[in-house]
Amino acid sequence: MNVTLLSPEGSNLFFPLVALSLISFIFIKHLSSQRPPLPPGPYAWPIVGNLFQVGKVLLHVKLASLAKVHGPLMSIRLGRRLLVVASSPAAAAEVLKTHDRTLSGRYVSHPLRVKGSKLHNLAFALFDECDDRWRSLRAIYRRELFSAKAIESQVELREKKVREMMHFLISKEGETIKIRDIVYTAVFNMLSNMLFSMDFEDFEGKGLGEGMRQYQKKFIQTAAVPQLSDLFPILGAWDYQGMYSKLMPIYNQICAAWSHIVRERRQTNIDVPRQRDFVDALIEKGLTDEQIDPLLQELFAAGTESTSATVEWTIVELMRNKKATHRLRDELAKVTNEDMVRESDLSSLPYLEACIKETLRLHPPGPLLLPHRAVQTCEVMGYTIPKDSEVLVNFWAIARDPTVWKDPLSYKPERFLPSGLDYSGQKFEYIPFGSGRKICAGQPLASRSIPLIVATLVHTFDWLLPSNMEPAHIDMNDSYDLTMRKEEPLSVILKLRKAVAAAATVV
Repeated sequence: MNVTLLSPEGSNLFFPLVALSLISFIFIKHLSSQRPPLPPGPYAWPIVGNLFQVGKVLLHVKLASLAKVHGPLMSIRLGRRLLVVASSPAAAAEVLKTHDRTLSGRYVSHPLRVKGSKLHNLAFALFDECDDRWRSLRAIYRRELFSAKAIESQVELREKKVREMMHFLISKEGETIKIRDIVYTAVFNMLSNMLFSMDFEDFEGKGLGEGMRQYQKKFIQTAAVPQLSDLFPILGAWDYQGMYSKLMPIYNQICAAWSHIVRERRQTNIDVPRQRDFVDALIEKGLTDEQIDPLLQELFAAGTESTSATVEWTIVELMRNKKATHRLRDELAKVTNEDMVRESDLSSLPYLEACIKETLRLHPPGPLLLPHRAVQTCEVMGYTIPKDSEVLVNFWAIARDPTVWKDPLSYKPERFLPSGLDYSGQKFEYIPFGSGRKICAGQPLASRSIPLIVATLVHTFDWLLPSNMEPAHIDMNDSYDLTMRKEEPLSVILKLRKAVAAAATVV
């Protein structure tokens, strides 16, 4: 016979169960009350949270301002989305070192998580967690692209692409050019040769990758639009703004540049002798086209934008600081004997390295690094960070903090001579490439290619501004989507320096 809880037979069960439920509720409530509070932050209005306080100001700038009021570990709400922001070296160390494992998830926008997504848990930066698949990809990246052996094997390639850039600029002597565009092409071809063993574009924008930069830019701009489903998770099951449907045609246009190459590689006899590259490595590992495409798209986007932006910012800062330019040129002249700069010279150019480090301090490509996510609730600096909270490290704020850096808004490469600060992410006052398990995988390549390009530009050319504009009047505003770049691209007129003219014109 069936017994219900409200029947006479079931009454013996009903009251104990109610009592047990009440006890459980009180116990859970008690545990919750014993949990430390959220990190402090500005008052969050119902529904909208702190959206109005953030406004249209660049997020890293506004968060730095709020942190001065609310402290180095702060929480804010954008709609119903909880952000925890670390804005000091100590707070960054807690997030990226002490609690690295717990906070090593990646925050991925809701529209990118749609069923069958071609990006979610496929692009290296869009893995929810550091699982076995993520670790496997990281191992391939490190071994095939960014190991010491791989980096050293590509020295001749990088030097060749920089020489090609230099000779193109010589052909444009006296004309107004945008440094960022020229550097982008040089880096684009460095990457395309590492990935495919071929150039994708010439300096006039023609070639296999023609139009790819425009597609990448459109892709990044589309992905950077704030999403209602991120601000209000209750809407997470729907892509109200059509973000994913807008991204996919652009993504397919990008991937079309290499899809036929990947198909041909799968059909090529492996016994045919030729140079092995990254695409070969991915195919050998058994990755499908659907797995390869997001990795290549991500590498092209991240590598080209961050490198070209950093080179441009370095040239801007040197133009505005003549003393630093003269000192760097003196160092280059002594080391190179007026010959062209080679990668083997870089270890003997400490002031060049200091200039790059100072640029990355003032103008980091990722001012907020990439967003982390708490994979479980944890306690940090005496505060609770709930599971699935988005966690940001505001390196831009740390790098401009007067309690950390003397005269932080001035460009002073000398502060890195010597400083003991490198790119390893172990000293949290200086983490332009991040730290912990999510540190930028491409740092070994960037720390070779950026100094080589900057040294070549400084050593080979004098730079003039159009319309006789003074360097002090250069617009220093920045914009930020995937990368923080100069909002108004730097236009310059290059003039070949007499001291290196003979060496520079040798093909």
